[in-house]
Amino acid sequence: MLALGSLRDSNLQSLALRLFLGFIFSGTLGLSRNIKQRAAGMRTYILVCTGAILTMALSQYESTLVLTKWSAIHDQLGAGIDLSRYGAQVINGIGFLGAGTIILTGSSTVKGITTAAGLWASACMGLALGAGFYEGATIGYLLILSTIIFVPSIENKLLRYSRNMNIKIEIDSFKNLRKVIQKIKKLDISVLDMVIDVNSSVPNAIPSAILYLRTNKRADHRSIVMEMSEFDEIYKINEI
Repeated sequence: MLALGSLRDSNLQSLALRLFLGFIFSGTLGLSRNIKQRAAGMRTYILVCTGAILTMALSQYESTLVLTKWSAIHDQLGAGIDLSRYGAQVINGIGFLGAGTIILTGSSTVKGITTAAGLWASACMGLALGAGFYEGATIGYLLILSTIIFVPSIENKLLRYSRNMNIKIEIDSFKNLRKVIQKIKKLDISVLDMVIDVNSSVPNAIPSAILYLRTNKRADHRSIVMEMSEFDEIYKINEI
């Protein structure tokens, strides 16, 4: 570990450095989210990280007071001090905040998990900075930033040519669903499962279904969707 001396102690200089690094680290993480038009951008990341830093710094400050100015009272009362309790409450609080960003869309897909995980990771980074663990926070920041910027392109490329794919289709009638499945099989694609949305409570609703498919050979999902969109029975199709 680097010899940072007093910057690891509870003093004004170390607090300023921790808050400054937290502002830069969390700001760039949030900016990468803003660029992609995703929820929880710069302001959210900065606020979460700053709050975590102040919480951990408060824990360290309280510990210093207990061992110095408040030592007599502490010995008299015999009260123990747990430096981890503030950080634990931050993690719990982020759990509620992250849960609010997760939604289930009409396509039966879950959105917001990455946003929740990013906020949680930003809070943990803030706790590390607040404790003066600069090395761990910096390495964590680089890994989080790389995950947000570079991993999605790799992930999308892998998923794009995956043999498994899920699609949602809207068709003219459920009577033609069998025809659609037969046409899909002719494309050398197996239908593993399906979920039919009857929409019986909605007047004049368009019949829809979610199909879980597996291609017998690797192919570009976009080309498969384009080919299926030519089916006369399908009004609308999209991969989910």
